[in-house]
Amino acid sequence: MEKWLVSVKGADFNGWAREFQISPILAWIIRNRGVKGQDEVRKYLYGSLEDCYSPWLLKDMDRAVEVILRFVDQGAKIRVIGDYDVDGICSSYILTEGLRFLGARVDTAIPHRIHDGYGLNEGLIEEARRDGVELIVTCDNGIAAAPQISQALEAGIEVVVTDHHEVPFLLENGEKREMLPPAAAVVDPKQASCPYPFKGICGGVVAYKLVQALLEDCSKEDAPRPIDAAKEKELLDEFLQFAALATVCDVMELKDENRILVKEGLKRLSHSRNLGIRALIEVNGIEASKLSAYHLGFVLGPCLNATGRLDTALRSLELLGSTTKAQAMQAASKLKELNDSRKNLTKEGVDQAEAYLEEHGFQEDPVLVVYLPQVHESLAGIIAGRVREKHNHPVFVLTQGEEGVKGSGRSIDAYHMYEHMVRVQECFSKFGGHKLAAGLSLAKRHESPEQDVEAFREALNETADLTRDDFIPRVHIDVPMPLSYADLDLAIQLEKLEPFGVGNPKPLFADKQVRFLRGQIMGAKRNCGKYQVASSDGVRAELVYFGDIERFHAFLDEKYGAGSATKLYEKDCDYEVSITYQVGRNVYRGQESLQLVMQNYC
Repeated sequence: MEKWLVSVKGADFNGWAREFQISPILAWIIRNRGVKGQDEVRKYLYGSLEDCYSPWLLKDMDRAVEVILRFVDQGAKIRVIGDYDVDGICSSYILTEGLRFLGARVDTAIPHRIHDGYGLNEGLIEEARRDGVELIVTCDNGIAAAPQISQALEAGIEVVVTDHHEVPFLLENGEKREMLPPAAAVVDPKQASCPYPFKGICGGVVAYKLVQALLEDCSKEDAPRPIDAAKEKELLDEFLQFAALATVCDVMELKDENRILVKEGLKRLSHSRNLGIRALIEVNGIEASKLSAYHLGFVLGPCLNATGRLDTALRSLELLGSTTKAQAMQAASKLKELNDSRKNLTKEGVDQAEAYLEEHGFQEDPVLVVYLPQVHESLAGIIAGRVREKHNHPVFVLTQGEEGVKGSGRSIDAYHMYEHMVRVQECFSKFGGHKLAAGLSLAKRHESPEQDVEAFREALNETADLTRDDFIPRVHIDVPMPLSYADLDLAIQLEKLEPFGVGNPKPLFADKQVRFLRGQIMGAKRNCGKYQVASSDGVRAELVYFGDIERFHAFLDEKYGAGSATKLYEKDCDYEVSITYQVGRNVYRGQESLQLVMQNYC
């Protein structure tokens, strides 16, 4: 069951349409994205890098630049410590190459997912001490590493934190008290006192902003190290590509400057000079000129992620740093192989998770906790995401790691995962995350791992504060509109709203009482449908469906009687169905045509 909701937000749609030469329908959709006033509309439609915020607005940015450049000038050994996901990999690449451009003695360390776990740990600090590291710069981690940073300081190592995760806090008399690490500088927009106007940037963008600030400082007239303006632009153009990739893969909302950064990053990725990313695009059979946010999030990103899941994320860094095409192609092919293997293991894990919930009778829990001790711990997050998609509940998937029970969670809008984990923090030896995703290690509080898992499940569900209504999937309709109103011109205009993703979804329309007249099964696997329909105003149109075709058939049989779905493909019928649909442009052999794609039905 779904709840269909029509977005209704007032604005002068006709005025916007005249001002920006767009359809009033586009104006309506833009308003539905939370955009207000003509200045914001102009930024949404035509925003450029000049509309992005100054890096100096980030709290402690001035301090971070001063500390880092001091160590660069001293010729000190600097180590960038990142994370093993796409955001961490991209952040590490941006910071390492940016510091190297400034002449720093710098190397990179990325924690091993299995042996080290997320973020800074005692082993990484000790290793840095042995290697003579004098400054650690974190990226996409560090905000929750106060004990480890204290250890670094005791070892004579300075630390600069760059992160974007939630700041740990204690609740005192109902008030949050932030617990910041004792670093020389902490650059994280989630700090309550940070004046940065947009809090929703990822670690890769924080790293990009830091490099921007470093280059700006070094470009001052009185700066001791001259920066070649052309090389600086070339460098920032490359880093923008990886900031965009990280933004999409870390599922940041494509709002405000994120949308601009991804839009501009995609332009540069389509003709990237980075041999590694070009090879990854090639081995995945993507036409570079048609690269979209979808390809970043569902093709390229998973390949980079697979190294951190099944091998070591350093392989992805090696790919991005490739100096020859042969080296890049070999590395990219290996990443694709790892991702193909990850897909198979994920499917097995999802099946096991569903069986676990059914066996234990946990399907009705507000928060679903699944314990799969034999599943590779690197797959916990992606399995949790798939289970959440099916059940629309917050989900934690736990596995048995080398040092105990570890896991990842994926959430729904109604459940702020990190804040609810704070309520049961006695269950953890380590945890972190944000509203929709989190990672954790369970504390060993009972005689067996199973007992720790059960205590965690009970504690989460006792404090969940969720109602049945929270679990009903919401379908947000932009415009109720007969199919006949859609044409190729509208499809082309809708492309002005790209890139699409979280926070800026592809527009969704709805039409009641659409009559399904005749169908045809399509696709090599015969899992798609093409239908002749009559819209609510009686005009005929062609509609395609790429979703679960068997489920749609079951819906028709239930509504119109057994065998109704089969009849639709054999003879003329007249089945009335209300639908939501998307409008797009299909290009085949140079010919453009309108494509209407059904998304939901009832």
